[in-house]
Amino acid sequence: MHKNIIQHLRRFIDLSENDIELFKKYSETNQLKKKEFVLQENKICKHLYFVEKGCLKMYFINKKGIEQITQFAIDGWWISDYQSFINTAPSDYYIETIEESKIVSIESNNLDKLLIELPQLEKYFRKMMQKAIAGAQLRSKLLYEMSKEEFYFHFSNSYPEFMLRVPQYMIASYLGITPEYLSELRKKNN
Repeated sequence: MHKNIIQHLRRFIDLSENDIELFKKYSETNQLKKKEFVLQENKICKHLYFVEKGCLKMYFINKKGIEQITQFAIDGWWISDYQSFINTAPSDYYIETIEESKIVSIESNNLDKLLIELPQLEKYFRKMMQKAIAGAQLRSKLLYEMSKEEFYFHFSNSYPEFMLRVPQYMIASYLGITPEYLSELRKKNN
């Protein structure tokens, strides 16, 4: 049930079979349908979510009432509203499945217990946070440095799986362009 996350953890830290059982004790697996919410705006994000299988998006509704996607997560990726999670504050975001998904979640209090009982997970989560921050910094830089066209080509070359699994209008939202302009760019690319 926790196959992918255990493989993912073992890429970064050593885990015994007892450690794995302990991890399972403090985490939960959920099977979600397409278009099911994991988090909604104004709710406190109480979990970290690992995508065992599937695809999720994180977004907010902008001042024009339009969905603005800020993040995607596919198999082997973490997703959460860390601001809400850390500060136990209402979230500005929604997290929703794009396709049928299986996720592993760790509730905040259970994470604290788990880190005490499996201290090597501190190293793992530190590495995951460093990767997430580095990714966010790179995205910010690219948004300032690249044209919308260059940003599209960078994204499509860096994350081809998203191009296959995520609807075009959602990719356009993530890139900050219209679906029509994305369609033009895709034609140029072929």
